[in-house]
Amino acid sequence: MEIIGIDIGFGFTKATSSRESLVFKSVLGEATEIQFQEHLLVDGGGDDHLQLEVDGKAYFIGELAERQSNVRFFTLDQAQFISSSAKALALTAAARLVGSHLPINLVTGLPIGHYRQHKDELARLLQGEHKVALVDGAGKRQEKTLNINKVRVIPQPFGSLFNAMLNDLGEVGDKRLVKEKIGIIDVGFRTSDYTISDKMRYSERGSRTTDSGIARAFTVIATKLRENSGVNVELYRLFEAVDRGAIKIRGKEYELKALTDQVFGQLAAAIANEVDRLWADDWDMDAMVITGGGGAVLAKYLQPLLKGHVLPIDPAKDARLYNVQGYWKFGKHIWAKGVVPSPT
Repeated sequence: MEIIGIDIGFGFTKATSSRESLVFKSVLGEATEIQFQEHLLVDGGGDDHLQLEVDGKAYFIGELAERQSNVRFFTLDQAQFISSSAKALALTAAARLVGSHLPINLVTGLPIGHYRQHKDELARLLQGEHKVALVDGAGKRQEKTLNINKVRVIPQPFGSLFNAMLNDLGEVGDKRLVKEKIGIIDVGFRTSDYTISDKMRYSERGSRTTDSGIARAFTVIATKLRENSGVNVELYRLFEAVDRGAIKIRGKEYELKALTDQVFGQLAAAIANEVDRLWADDWDMDAMVITGGGGAVLAKYLQPLLKGHVLPIDPAKDARLYNVQGYWKFGKHIWAKGVVPSPT
């Protein structure tokens, strides 16, 4: 049996197993025939060719879709994302991590606000036998049968808590987190999730999903770029530009650092205000955790605005993987160590 965790996010899909982790953009595109497959130079970049065939359809995925597909599928609507993209993205990750015919137990998550509505549908889409084919950059097909026996869907922010609390054997390592009241702020691309673990008991009162994800800041940046350049830059093409602090459009470079600092500061203030309102009655909280890929980006803006003790983020670790590594550890715990109470 292989245990894997998959975090199917609006911005990135993340997956991990006992051996490796991978991250790719949550962009699907129609697969087209590429006339020339070779790199123009020997050191022209690594192999990021993600191509999947499933249910009679062929997809380019991630940066390959961004670079090669004329028709691309990218949405910030949760229902549409589940119905049109989640299965293909998850199976791409599973096919890269697991061999054919091996029984798979899978843990994934959903934002708090969409959990009840979509958890059964997501589990149904992923569970069962799936015949897929991976196609590499040279056009070589590798057919696989993915046998997903069990799917556990949990509220998304609990992944980061399990990641901090459990070790790689699925055993409780940090018992302090089990005994304390912890607030989790999970900033993703589309949403921000807030939840409270009170001695490992889920707090409905202290849990909510809002639209305060990084996409809100990216939308402001894209609007300003459209005003200045006349080009509508897709949100998923801003990740690298924001990291660099500049973007080149039709030969002209546009500086982004000052604008990014401004909009990230405004987004952090909005999130801090949401925390103050939501957790007004939870003054006995022991600590807060900022997590998610967006959380790592916003931490320096957000942490000074929060009232209370904030557990530090390790800059050496990829915060995008916090939830999915927690999913995997939780899977190890329930399927290798015995069942524990669910955080649902």
